[in-house]
Amino acid sequence: MTEPNPQTGANHKWGPGHPPAASAPPSGVTAHPPAGPGYGYPAPAPQPGYGFPQQPAAPGGPAAPVPMGGAVLLSIGDIMVTGDQIVTPAGRVPLRGAVWNATDMSHTEERIPSHAIVLAVVFFLFCLLGLLFLLMKEKRTTGYIQVTVTSAGRHHATMVPARGPATFPAVMGQINYARSLSSM
Repeated sequence: MTEPNPQTGANHKWGPGHPPAASAPPSGVTAHPPAGPGYGYPAPAPQPGYGFPQQPAAPGGPAAPVPMGGAVLLSIGDIMVTGDQIVTPAGRVPLRGAVWNATDMSHTEERIPSHAIVLAVVFFLFCLLGLLFLLMKEKRTTGYIQVTVTSAGRHHATMVPARGPATFPAVMGQINYARSLSSM
């Protein structure tokens, strides 16, 4: 078994640099011309600017990208606001007349950490000041703030993770700015 395929014989060439040979299609099947390079061979190199809209090339100069609606003024989660549009993963909608809403789905809990309880018990045995360790508190915020925007009959919602108690007022400040842009 030193040959790659013993049924093809010693004259068969295969591997990189040797494209597969065309075989006759079975009876009753029409043959189609090959669409491109064979299986396993690299595709042609992509053209410059591949995947981005291009303007026609000016004589003697390279093509320039098409402007995409201006600079981003505001970004809330995956919603971006430009000069006159709202850009979401589902597409673009007009900014004028958009309705913005936010719902706070976060929860902040305050508890005594376990190391404070251990220190209070240990130091209570030595002196009564150990009970002051029970005054230690830690706050932990979990959850999300849901931001929704509706414009031109389309609706998009995004979830912004709550990092602390101040996250919701910060997001509301951004939404109030977006509302002021929508009313212009």
